[in-house]
Amino acid sequence: MGGSISINGQLRDMNKFKNMSCYIMQENFTQPNLTVLETMSFAADLKIGRRKSKSQKRAIIDEILSTLRLTGTLHTITDQLSGGEKKRLIIALELINNPPVIFLDEPTTGLDHVASMQCINVLKRLARFGRTVVCSVHTPSANAFQKFDHVYVITNGQCIYRDSASNVVPFLRNVGIECPIHYDPADFIIELSAGDYGFDVVERMVTYVNTKLPLSIFQSKSQFDIDKEKVAWIDQFSTLMKRMIVQLYRNRSYIYLKISLHLFLGIIVGNLYFNMGNDGSKAIFNFGFCFACVIFFMYMPLMPVLLQFPLEVQLMKREHFNRWYHLSAYFWAFTVVNIPLQIIFAVFWLSMVYFITGQPLELHRSAKFFGTCFVCAFIAESIGHNIASVFNVMNSLFIGPVLCCPLLLFATQDFGDPNPQPLIRTILIYSSYIRYGLECLLMAMYDYDRPRLPCPKEEIYCHFSSPKEIMKAIGANSQPNFWLDIFALFIILFILKGLSYYLLRQKVQPNKAFQTLYKIGKMLNNHFNM
Repeated sequence: MGGSISINGQLRDMNKFKNMSCYIMQENFTQPNLTVLETMSFAADLKIGRRKSKSQKRAIIDEILSTLRLTGTLHTITDQLSGGEKKRLIIALELINNPPVIFLDEPTTGLDHVASMQCINVLKRLARFGRTVVCSVHTPSANAFQKFDHVYVITNGQCIYRDSASNVVPFLRNVGIECPIHYDPADFIIELSAGDYGFDVVERMVTYVNTKLPLSIFQSKSQFDIDKEKVAWIDQFSTLMKRMIVQLYRNRSYIYLKISLHLFLGIIVGNLYFNMGNDGSKAIFNFGFCFACVIFFMYMPLMPVLLQFPLEVQLMKREHFNRWYHLSAYFWAFTVVNIPLQIIFAVFWLSMVYFITGQPLELHRSAKFFGTCFVCAFIAESIGHNIASVFNVMNSLFIGPVLCCPLLLFATQDFGDPNPQPLIRTILIYSSYIRYGLECLLMAMYDYDRPRLPCPKEEIYCHFSSPKEIMKAIGANSQPNFWLDIFALFIILFILKGLSYYLLRQKVQPNKAFQTLYKIGKMLNNHFNM
């Protein structure tokens, strides 16, 4: 396919066109856990920034909501809105910066007749204010069809009608086709385009359109001021952070569930390894406690991301496409917001299990132990962001746990085996971040000249009361370097964070390689679904 796109007879300037237009997707995705007023206020801060005062922004919001008949839902959470109200809210969000051209993808999909007519009437009113409203509509009702000023009908890539909605019947009569009296003209012309009355009729309609109905160019009578001044990056970052914090605070069920899971698993793990950290007769089993900590900080940060982030990516795509904010502002906002949350939950769980299992109460050991677990949690969260940036919720929840299995297997390959491993196996072992995390935890517990562990009186001999014997038993003849391992963990974390940003960038602006992979995946999906 080749050609060019013109606007009012002039070649399109893409940057200018993006500034003067907005695109409203078919899905009714709205930011969760926010009221209508909060949603509009955050959108105003992202689109307008500091160019207008709070009172001026509020006046703009009130006017838009009044026009779209959403004033009564001002303090309603977006998740509780009806389908029609959600669609009007999505339209309202894009009207904040007053775009002269609005594109909509099937705005009536999923709505009943009343809600559909309300949506069409709103779009009609916006068009009467001077905006150009372009939307695709499948099988509209007779009332909705008559609301459109200009209709464009295509079949097999060719136009079979372009004129006003009221002129369909006279057009068909000129082509030699009589629309039955009891038929809706919109339904009848759709049946014609599908070839129900013969493809020779379609060819006659195409020929008539090309010769008798030249494509008209409509000039907008109203002029809109397009403010090209962009909102500062730091303002976008701070606004997105505020929005995410409010949403997180409102999501009480998620917070309560995480607290309950941490408490439950803390009691389970604590009792499994009760008071083993300072018991010379059970010291070898403390390796299992370190392994349990690494597994915990792999799955607990990972699974919620796989469940929630794919929907967040869809919302981000819509907002970024309509130039609400820079991708980097969004990326750093959710990265910074998640840091204190992960640390708080990690400290809560570790404080519980660390004391129950009787680990050494030395500041430098506990600080290294806690710090290693923090980094492992951030790595697992980043893995989840990478997976969820590419796949939907269902596939993410399948791929995430499956991907963790080889990481666990690689990390524990040569534990208990004093013999050196082949180069390929060594590479596989140290390709897993879990190996570095395990070595860091073991070094924190048993390195740095830790004295012999006390042995219970009832035990005659405690072979593993010596930390050196414990390291030998797990196959670590040459002791790992804690700081080298923690450095490797940070390198892995930075690589994963960079990959997350890259994948999000490809999600909103895919290059040719990603477009090709997407098309191949879609073809395979369609093939297996047949």
